[in-house]
Amino acid sequence: MIDQKKFQRTIEWFTCKRCGTLVQGNGYTNHCTECFTSMHVDINPGDRAATCGGLMVVKDVLLDHGSWVLAHHCERCGYERNNRVQDNDNMEKLALLKKQLNDTAT
Repeated sequence: MIDQKKFQRTIEWFTCKRCGTLVQGNGYTNHCTECFTSMHVDINPGDRAATCGGLMVVKDVLLDHGSWVLAHHCERCGYERNNRVQDNDNMEKLALLKKQLNDTAT
């Protein structure tokens, strides 16, 4: 059996399907830098092998070993995956999103 890499670096620019932001990918980018929405296109990160194509929305913002992580949930099929926040993400909007998510949870 041949081992497949679990991560494939794919450098892509894309337009966010939710807010229309043009996102300049760096090979690790998998979500919009402004609204943090992703798309369900991968089985393993970067492989583009998933056929769902649903929007992945943030259901939580977590702190994991000192790094911010987005907990994404696919609106179409329910798939969930965590993704690290990137250096070029809008941290002010991330703080607002975290506050909104916390306010809705209470």
